[in-house]
Amino acid sequence: MPQLESRQAQGGTNGNNGNGNAGNNGNAGNTGNTNAGNNGNTNAGNNGNTNAGNNGNAGNTSASNAGNNGNNGSTGSSNAASSAPMSGSASRSSSVLLIPQTAAAGGISMTQPPATATSYYKIAPSQVIVFGWNMTSVIASPTHLTISAVADNGNTYPVGPTDGIIPASATQVTWDIYSYQQHNPNMPLEVGMYTLNIYDERGPGAGRAGGYLSPFNGLQFALYTPHAYTPIASGKWFSEVL
Repeated sequence: MPQLESRQAQGGTNGNNGNGNAGNNGNAGNTGNTNAGNNGNTNAGNNGNTNAGNNGNAGNTSASNAGNNGNNGSTGSSNAASSAPMSGSASRSSSVLLIPQTAAAGGISMTQPPATATSYYKIAPSQVIVFGWNMTSVIASPTHLTISAVADNGNTYPVGPTDGIIPASATQVTWDIYSYQQHNPNMPLEVGMYTLNIYDERGPGAGRAGGYLSPFNGLQFALYTPHAYTPIASGKWFSEVL
């Protein structure tokens, strides 16, 4: 009988050793750790060691836990992968144009003709007008520009060869006023003062906004037509003077 008890004690020792092996080497523990991935390794090892000390069957339990932890690790990897498109979306949003709140409103600075004096242009063959400008403080580039001439009577005329619509990158336009006069008999150019208007796709009534081009109407010019020559001998000149 004492020998039998000794064997049982040894068996208990083997059980403990087996549990220790399950926690430390533990084929089950190792297998669980392998499946668990990086995220599940720590929990699988801890569960295996803790259970091994308490229960002879802990080796099996640790293997089972390791497997579960491994699954959780896989789930963690899945979640990490699913979160990747979100970070991609954030990077795409960074490409949106940002205009500082302190940005000045954009404007037009005329380079030709000078805006400090009124220029007079004759409506006659081979007579053209060249308008030139620079844009200042413009951060949001326009899609296009519209240029028009507004007469004192309110009539509005498109400026340039493309009905007043030009690329936003343009810095000048040439207007053949005589050609326009010949091709538009229903709305001929008037003799008198005009105001040059330049604005972007938001229209001539767009409000001032930081970084955006403000509508321009700061240049005035005049158009006139030459009179036919009248000889002095006709006496007409004298009669008009008197």
